[in-house]
Amino acid sequence: MDLGLSFTSTTVVDSANTALALGSGDMNVFATPAMVALMENAAMNAVAQHLDEGQTTVGTHISTSHIKASPLGATVSATATLIAIEGRKLSFEIIACEGENVIGQGSHSRFIVDRERFLSKLK
Repeated sequence: MDLGLSFTSTTVVDSANTALALGSGDMNVFATPAMVALMENAAMNAVAQHLDEGQTTVGTHISTSHIKASPLGATVSATATLIAIEGRKLSFEIIACEGENVIGQGSHSRFIVDRERFLSKLK
């Protein structure tokens, strides 16, 4: 796995991912939790094809700002770029945009785990 791996996830703001629908606010604008999920999805996908069979990644920390609202119908994208690898810990720079406008940015950490072992600890 190499530094610089990147992936962009995209969604359209609709009635299911607004602050009103998710309970994080009371307006029909793109919800912060939806933006965070989009950012995590981008990070997960940036490295997914570079993991060994049976491995996946789990999010452990995210620090982000949500600095601009996006209305219903807007297309929002989140890009995650792998900036550090420390053993099983992967660190990403994340940025969310509506068109050319940055609406959020921050950092995200994920850990590489064995899928079966991880799930077995839940039983």
